[in-house]
Amino acid sequence: MPEQAEYDDSVIVAGVKVTRKSRAELTDHVVQTTLDATPHPPRLLFDINGHAVGLCRSDRRYAESLKRADVVHVDSEPLVIASRLLTTTPVRGRSATTDLFYDFAEGFQANGISCYFLGATDAVIEECVARMKFLYPDLVIAGYRNGYFDEAALPAIVADINTTKADILWVGLGKPKEQFVSLAMRESFEGRWIVTCGGCFDFAAGHYQRAPIFLQKIGLEWLHRMVLRPRQLFWRYLTTNPVALYAALRYTRRTEASAPKA
Repeated sequence: MPEQAEYDDSVIVAGVKVTRKSRAELTDHVVQTTLDATPHPPRLLFDINGHAVGLCRSDRRYAESLKRADVVHVDSEPLVIASRLLTTTPVRGRSATTDLFYDFAEGFQANGISCYFLGATDAVIEECVARMKFLYPDLVIAGYRNGYFDEAALPAIVADINTTKADILWVGLGKPKEQFVSLAMRESFEGRWIVTCGGCFDFAAGHYQRAPIFLQKIGLEWLHRMVLRPRQLFWRYLTTNPVALYAALRYTRRTEASAPKA
């Protein structure tokens, strides 16, 4: 279950309990809890954006998976803005997963924390690893493999990952599969955190670019992505954005601090 400090430092955004932590605070939280030698099952770090909010309204299993995460961070400027407008305890800034990927790498490198990459194609994940080794030469990448496997192979995959002694497992399989796989691996992964990261491996490999900063700040990064990848994203945004907007307006509120269950 979430730690008391994490449980209290939260707010309801679009019906989902999320952390209020900034990028820097979240990075420090993951680094410090990884270094803490206290035994505990691996923690789960998930994110929400407009797509996730839409999925919550149509996929009960996915909505339940978010409730089982230790931390859910907001990867959507419009959802951050909603928290500012509709609560007195807003999220302290967007934590884009593509930014956290590098924030964490810097923190892991500085503290000798090892990680494993699971997802994408063989070519993409190899490009990603090569790029990250170039940017962070002292980052310990304990291992990696592609994200193409069926459920029956999962126990063997986790066993292989455990042999690497990785502290952090990055899972980039896309929503909702990466959340389901992360939950399935939680009982057997021997590291400290499982972090979902969507298409971060493709991004790190240089296969697509972020929107200009001004579009990110006004919450229109999704539009930039849709223009670049209309076949993949037009229908998604057409169907999920209205749902996400409604949920953000209807189900964003302050959450009362209370002790977590034992």
